[in-house]
Amino acid sequence: MTHPDPRHPDFSMMPPVIGFLLISNVALFLALPWLGEWLMTHFALWPIGTPSMIHQDGQWLRVPDFQLWQLLTYGFLHGGLIHLSVNMFAVWMLGVQIENAWGSRTFAVYFLICVIGAGLVQLVVTAYGQNGMVYPTVGASGGVFGVLLAFGMMFPNQRLYLLFLPIPIKAKYFVIAYGALELYLGISGTLAGIAHFAHLGGMAFGFLAIQYWRGKLPVRPRHRRFWW
Repeated sequence: MTHPDPRHPDFSMMPPVIGFLLISNVALFLALPWLGEWLMTHFALWPIGTPSMIHQDGQWLRVPDFQLWQLLTYGFLHGGLIHLSVNMFAVWMLGVQIENAWGSRTFAVYFLICVIGAGLVQLVVTAYGQNGMVYPTVGASGGVFGVLLAFGMMFPNQRLYLLFLPIPIKAKYFVIAYGALELYLGISGTLAGIAHFAHLGGMAFGFLAIQYWRGKLPVRPRHRRFWW
């Protein structure tokens, strides 16, 4: 594993997996004006159990089918520039230290586990749409929240400086507060249209992956990956 200290000569400010995530997500977003309908139909995450046709917005619309690969591909699509920018900035800001510390292979596996886990949770929450409305889920937020959790666990006392908070806050407290906020927003239905439970799913699956690699679960890996 490489050294997580930015002053270390082997530390990279743009490690391979982070670079791939940034390039692929931006490239697909730029392709939306030409391929948007095709990408959203086949690669966004569509709910399971919806009818093939629904009456929505005064017209009959065909609902795309759920496909297994959507549990991964939805994490590379974004519906707006702000959504994309926030997710990619968070992946880079927090993920750089983690990928340097864990190695690119472990970080890639972890990120994909969080994205897929978040997608599974979202499928449970939206098994039949919401209020008769059927929408796809897109975005890397499940992976981002998994990265946030990992950062808080690995660097609990590192202080984060946030634009909306005038004082620095330790990573562990930020993770706990953000997780509690997402739970409240999900239960209360506040900020509809945001997949709060998927965010929590990304954190939950990330926590299980970390605990497994640390040898803390009943089922243990052949070789522990983490020393902390």
